[in-house]
Amino acid sequence: MIQAIVFLPLLAFLVAGIGNRAIGNVAAKSVTTGALFISAVLSWVVFLGLIGGAPARDVLIAEWFSSGDLAVNWSLKVDMLTGVMLVVVTSVSALVHLYSWGYMDEDPDQPRFFAYLSLFTFAMLMLVTADNLVQMFFGWEGVGLASYLLIGFWYKKPSAWAAAIKAFVVNRVGDFGFMLGIFGLFMLFGTVDLDAILAGVPAAEGATFTFLGTSVDAITCLALLLFVGAMGKSAQVPLHTWLPDAMEGPTPVSALIHAATMVTAGVFLVCRMSPLFEASVTASTVVTYVGALTAVFAATVATTQTDIKRVIAYSTCSQLGYMFFAAGVGAYGAAMFHLFTHAFFKALLFLCAGSVIHAMHHEQDMRFYGGLRKAIPLTFAAMVIGTIAITGLNYTSGYFSKDAVLFAAWEQGSEAGRTAFFAGIFAATLTSFYSWRLIFLTFFQQPRWAQSDHIQHALHDAYGADDHHGAAHQAHAHGEKPDGTGGYHPHESPVSMLLPLVILSIGALFAGAIFNDLFVGGETAFWAGTIVHDAAFFESLHHVPALVHWAPAIVMVIGLVTAWLVYIRNPGSSDRFKAQFHHLHAFLINKWYFDELYHLIFVRPAMWFGTLFWKRGDQGAIDRFGPDGMSAVVAGGSVVARRFQSGLVYSYALVMLLGVAVFITWFMVR
Repeated sequence: MIQAIVFLPLLAFLVAGIGNRAIGNVAAKSVTTGALFISAVLSWVVFLGLIGGAPARDVLIAEWFSSGDLAVNWSLKVDMLTGVMLVVVTSVSALVHLYSWGYMDEDPDQPRFFAYLSLFTFAMLMLVTADNLVQMFFGWEGVGLASYLLIGFWYKKPSAWAAAIKAFVVNRVGDFGFMLGIFGLFMLFGTVDLDAILAGVPAAEGATFTFLGTSVDAITCLALLLFVGAMGKSAQVPLHTWLPDAMEGPTPVSALIHAATMVTAGVFLVCRMSPLFEASVTASTVVTYVGALTAVFAATVATTQTDIKRVIAYSTCSQLGYMFFAAGVGAYGAAMFHLFTHAFFKALLFLCAGSVIHAMHHEQDMRFYGGLRKAIPLTFAAMVIGTIAITGLNYTSGYFSKDAVLFAAWEQGSEAGRTAFFAGIFAATLTSFYSWRLIFLTFFQQPRWAQSDHIQHALHDAYGADDHHGAAHQAHAHGEKPDGTGGYHPHESPVSMLLPLVILSIGALFAGAIFNDLFVGGETAFWAGTIVHDAAFFESLHHVPALVHWAPAIVMVIGLVTAWLVYIRNPGSSDRFKAQFHHLHAFLINKWYFDELYHLIFVRPAMWFGTLFWKRGDQGAIDRFGPDGMSAVVAGGSVVARRFQSGLVYSYALVMLLGVAVFITWFMVR
């Protein structure tokens, strides 16, 4: 069964990718979507079987390679941690495939798109089922490749391929740390097998190695190197800059890769290696602080963004910060629980955003929305469900998982844990504010559609007007009122796009309540040793102080009320705030100037050195004295030789006499 789950997406990729336009759009979509739904159903069967007591196992596929003491197999690990990830990856991927039937309906390259989606899913499944680090790295790089292809899917759009390159390059930084960590683990343990490494951690505690004359704790160093890889893949500060730009890809890509699956690979890695991180207080502390910083950073930036997808992208980055600081304080079950519930409501939010964009003729700026709740009521209802889940309304999925993360940070009691708790509370306040800001700007207030160039172009095409203003006049001639809509009528998405919203809405509402006791309950049977899970610690979360218990609900209400006051009660107050605190607004709208700082520190020097080596080294030295120089000598010699080829006998006689004279002179001198 596990073989079918993993390799059906690969088979679908091969069929759609090789067949491409030869098999047609419908066949390519049918094969890939059908394969993913089968994988999803089988994943739930495996997951529920593991809950029911099915034993963990490794399924050998083939022997891969061996070199000296290093032996690596293709083998699929089936345990509870894998089971959770199988459900998340295949369920979201299957729904995204179905959603893409409607969203990508007008795209001429649908087979290629669906093939890329299936390739990504296969690579992600290889990552989460790996029983050794080399196989995991294969899946790790596979999702990086698929992400590059999907972000840059519209390769004729400069911003799309620039974003794809940025994602690829930034992730190479993290991947380099991951590779060093793999090398170091093999050096320390003599194997890349995960079970053998984790079993050997207690015996390796206290081991050191010398680097540049300094003794370094081996466990701490290797855990931090693995975390560098996790930071890149899961967009943690300072390797986060690729994630918002990745929104240049189609919206289904954002839901699949940047909401529920690829960006959680780093969290999965830290939880899979939890015994290693538990053995190093320093590494766990670093994970805690980085996660807390990322949660606050991304939440502050999200409050100022106007692109609907970028708001949700920064929200993803912030929620990943929650998962990491949960892992940092030792609450790996809470980290995985938030990963699990987050997959439902964040995929829901992204797909709802895609439905809004579809209705608004690919306009993504919320400043040109407003008044959409009556035009697209099903999308509105689904997005409200996603919003109440992410803000943690009582008994929704986010309420259970986010509270578990925050309570764990408080109860852990260390300075890092308490810092993470207060950072998480502040981020939760901002999460409520920017989430409801998105709802109010998009679905409430007066329509502002007439100000959108995308909408005006759509009307131009529909009515055949000669200019943008003419389109509005044509609409008025058809009986429309000048009410800010510009004569445009948004439409609800097709059934193929709405059905995934309904399914994800159910998950966003109820997944937390259903699985809360299993993920973060006082029993250890659920995780069965796949992660470090202290049942007594999680039992203590039910006895946190009353103010700590109610803090998430209080700040959720504060964020909601603030957003209502700013964008419903006093719509102009946000502009006044920007004018009064323009420096703060500039700092946030420019994302704390990380991109500008990286451009100054890394990009400009790299371009300068590249230009130097290109102009002075390659062209000025190698080409000048190498191939260009030799060709110049030959060309110059041919010009001289051509002068003697006049066709006159006396010229040839003169040359011969000169040659004889030179020869005799040389002979006499000898």
